[in-house]
Amino acid sequence: MAIPLRILTLVAFALSARAVTCARGETVEIRNRASEPISIEGPCRVVIIGVTIKGDRATNPQTQALPPSDKLFADHYTGNGIRIVGAVDVRIADTKLEEISGFAVLVSGARNVRISRVTVRNSGSRNAKGRNNTTGGILLEDGVANFTIEDSTFENILGNAVWTHSRYGAVRNGPGYIRKNKFSMIGRDAVQIGHARRVVVVMNTIAEVGYPEDSIDVEGGGTPVGIDTAGDVDESMYAANVMREINGKCIDLDGFHHGNISHNECVNTRAHAFGHFGVVMNNTNPDMQSVGITIEHNKFDGMRFGGIFIIGAGHVVRGNVLTNLQTARC
Repeated sequence: MAIPLRILTLVAFALSARAVTCARGETVEIRNRASEPISIEGPCRVVIIGVTIKGDRATNPQTQALPPSDKLFADHYTGNGIRIVGAVDVRIADTKLEEISGFAVLVSGARNVRISRVTVRNSGSRNAKGRNNTTGGILLEDGVANFTIEDSTFENILGNAVWTHSRYGAVRNGPGYIRKNKFSMIGRDAVQIGHARRVVVVMNTIAEVGYPEDSIDVEGGGTPVGIDTAGDVDESMYAANVMREINGKCIDLDGFHHGNISHNECVNTRAHAFGHFGVVMNNTNPDMQSVGITIEHNKFDGMRFGGIFIIGAGHVVRGNVLTNLQTARC
């Protein structure tokens, strides 16, 4: 049986008030054009290739705080560049987004998501206190399965650049890959893996995290991180990532267990006010403990405090190079 195909145009978007509801078996396809923000809901296939979206961050910032733990981000923030809810297959490629006040791309409750060669610049908003409110980058939430984010560029993002997140008690995200992306000038986390399993973060280049410094969410405890973790995360690997000038932690493992941290490099050549450890373990989530982590063959140089902060049991720590530590001299 032939699969119905629906190709959207700018006229179609104007008629549908920028939102499209699709059905199982349909394909919603948008190619090679400048576009208004895109919102698609339903169990269809979505193809977005060669699209340019410029938001209205200057005139319509999203100043609200984070949503409560039982509410979806997709239902909380407006001003998103591309919003996709419930799709069964998503392909976004060769697309540029800038001046987005919410999330550049927000995918919720979808599966088979591939985002390639996307450029996100100058995006994200500040809350009422003038701090970042996590917005600006790509967010995958509520059990997004079989995803890849690759070969993409993130510059001047106020919040998290790439983030997986699920509500407490909801289905975890994964499996997935975040690979060969470039990050620079990120206000919060370059990458945060939240409530996920079997996620590989590999061969990313990360620089100038925690800037601009006045955007750091001091009141909310949002210490910037090169590669962050939250919730319950296992069977995952952070490997061969290169980080420079991190005004916070290089790698945070709060929620990470039974996984591998290997062949990463984090180097600071100047002082950073919010500088921290190279790697920090923690177990905030009540459903996990810091157990069974292998940390090997990493390089950490110029950390404000120590190299690797360890709690829990059953870890393997070997072959790491830790130099020029305690630059704060405290």
